[in-house]
Amino acid sequence: MIGLDRIREAARKDKNLRFTNLMHHITIELLQEAYEALKRDAAPGIDNVTWQQYGEEIVGNLSSLHQRVQSGKYRAMPSKRIWLPKPDGGRRPIGIAVLEDKLVQQAVVWVLNQIYEEDFMGFSYGFRPGRNQHNALDALWVGITQRKVSWVLDADIRSFFDTVDHEWLIKFVEHRIADQRLLRLIRKWLRAGVSEDGQWSKTTVGTPQGAVISPILANIYLHYVLDLWVNHWRKKQASGEVIIVRYADDVVMGFQNRSEAERFMQALRERMAKFGLELHHEKTRLIEFGRFAAANRTARGEDKPETFDFLGFTHICATTRKDKRFIVRRKTIAKRLRRKARAVREEIMRRRHDPVSKQGKWLRLVVQGHLNYYAVPGNKQSIDAFRTEVIKGWLQALRRRSQKSRSLTWERIKRLVATWIPTAKRLHPYPCQRLCVTNPR
Repeated sequence: MIGLDRIREAARKDKNLRFTNLMHHITIELLQEAYEALKRDAAPGIDNVTWQQYGEEIVGNLSSLHQRVQSGKYRAMPSKRIWLPKPDGGRRPIGIAVLEDKLVQQAVVWVLNQIYEEDFMGFSYGFRPGRNQHNALDALWVGITQRKVSWVLDADIRSFFDTVDHEWLIKFVEHRIADQRLLRLIRKWLRAGVSEDGQWSKTTVGTPQGAVISPILANIYLHYVLDLWVNHWRKKQASGEVIIVRYADDVVMGFQNRSEAERFMQALRERMAKFGLELHHEKTRLIEFGRFAAANRTARGEDKPETFDFLGFTHICATTRKDKRFIVRRKTIAKRLRRKARAVREEIMRRRHDPVSKQGKWLRLVVQGHLNYYAVPGNKQSIDAFRTEVIKGWLQALRRRSQKSRSLTWERIKRLVATWIPTAKRLHPYPCQRLCVTNPR
């Protein structure tokens, strides 16, 4: 991505600069990099063109695409809508763009990143280069344990990606982007619509979930609607300490004072409504949580502090065994663990007639992937439970292979487990250790 660093340097020097000429950075070379960055086995869009098929004539295809983009003849295609099950029993719509739309969107994302990485707030972690879920989890853990936090606001924005207002979004983008050709590209993607069962439908609000361009557009929207406003509110209106961690549309805030937290909640609802958003009344909660929560609730004759979920983990008020020092314990969300274990058991049952070594290789990837995310300090019981359920499911599948396999002993399964299933052990450092490395100040 040679040349894009000049955009970032200009954005860093002048926070009020509006970029008027960005499209010349969308080169054939950048489109080639976007093509190489795409997943090879990704599902095709409505044109059914796969990564491999497009690559057969890659030089001509990219040359044609580049010419259409620069001349204004490029047309965005509707996204193919599919539905994925949600944990609560509902369904989440996902849009699958055609491959050429993915290429152009990825190139535009790289250009926009150079600008907005200089603007976005430090407490925003979702879908940003060099940041991930564990960075957000670390920041939240350190914030609650080391700052004066006694109340936690777990805010849920109802159907955020489906309710983003297009007019407001373009206005926000125009704060930094004055290149009309680039703005037209963004409008084309927003208005391309979706195709479901061959029927096209228009989109007037929202960004297509699953589209390459959606995460950065969502971050831009929430940067102006939420991040800048929250940062100003806690500096000018808050008397106690306030922390915030945002990962895309998942927001958790910590407050020193309850009255301030309640006042902020009301202001937040009004702020969201102004820009076409709404807090989910049932999922948005203010709970007593922090180093003094357990003692204060005990003194009032109340139960232990409530818990909250964030990025796959249930957060719990706890203390260390030795010195009884306050910590935030994190464990895998129980429903998510059970759902994942059940899915693995069902899949291994379908694979029961595959060679044992092939089953073992697949299970190794599954378990290792689970550990790579969930093996944080204090979560050993949950990752042990997941690993045990996987082993039980494998044993059941092996015993169902044939009548002869029903006599499979635990000694044999132990050897298989030792060969293929990774040991459940902590893979992540303590949050305060990693945060100090990535944020020395």
